[in-house]
Amino acid sequence: MASIKPIYEKKKACVIGGTGFVASLLIKQLLEKGYAVNTTVRDPDNHKKISHLLALQSLGELNIFGGELTVENDFDTPIAGSDLVFQLATPVNFASEDRENDMIKPAIKGVLNVLKSCARAKVKRVILTSSAASVTISELKGTDLVMDESNWTDVEFLSNAKPPTWGYPASKTLAEKAAWKFAEENHIDLITVIPSLITGPSLTPDIPSSVGLATSLITGNDFLINAMKGMQLLSGSISITHVEDVCRAHIFVAEKQSASGRYICCAHNTSVPELAKFLNKRYPQYKVSTEFNDFPAKAKLIISPEKLIKEGFSFKYGVEEIFDQTLEYLKTKGALKN
Repeated sequence: MASIKPIYEKKKACVIGGTGFVASLLIKQLLEKGYAVNTTVRDPDNHKKISHLLALQSLGELNIFGGELTVENDFDTPIAGSDLVFQLATPVNFASEDRENDMIKPAIKGVLNVLKSCARAKVKRVILTSSAASVTISELKGTDLVMDESNWTDVEFLSNAKPPTWGYPASKTLAEKAAWKFAEENHIDLITVIPSLITGPSLTPDIPSSVGLATSLITGNDFLINAMKGMQLLSGSISITHVEDVCRAHIFVAEKQSASGRYICCAHNTSVPELAKFLNKRYPQYKVSTEFNDFPAKAKLIISPEKLIKEGFSFKYGVEEIFDQTLEYLKTKGALKN
């Protein structure tokens, strides 16, 4: 007797780099929407590192594959048969002295390896997670600037000025540009999502570094406060988004037929001193310092999410909810006292 085919076949999505802060929540949201999901991780045998993914298997069909960004055909099997592919994996090594070989080249090679597998599998649409670091950094003159999807970080300026973390914005910018070139040449329907600094509760076993950075004024971590100041000086603002909204934006543009090109995903633009004042007032118990001497009080730019909003997306969380939820999360992790 011939087997009866199910009338409704699940849509399939593949998430590259599943262990991360954004990727793991994206997987959860996709499973909750009824997708069958394949994901890739560097070491599928390290059960401690993927424990949060194994826990998500109770929500639906989630298959976990090994995949190394720099290995050419590693993604053929997990991507095969996918309707959508989300590429979130990126090499990050801030301690590296050799940015070119440790971050920039692997980032470009990784994104091209994923896209080559997508081309072979004839995937309908690919969503690449870029970064606001690929938009805002250049020798900006003036204040009150509005940055949108037409802006690109000036890699030449970065490689000449060589600020401490220059490898990351350079790698994100060059990888995104390489992705656009390949997608055009190979007729891949590519969309890039460009999130600002991401915070909020995480499914990962460890607290994500971006959450540590976003909450450094509250925890009083001087190293991270200085990193945040450096971020404002280099990129022009401190712009923040809730992780849940970042994941929702990925699925929104993936499913929206009319979506195309780049999309900035940013809920709130501020500066370090402005953020300190807000946090000091909202959470007086943490006695957040608001003294910044001659540090620029105002951000010199905002990153505009107007294109995403015009497409029909709405942000669920404003700055109050973003920090309320992040602080609750840090308390549950024992990283913050009441």
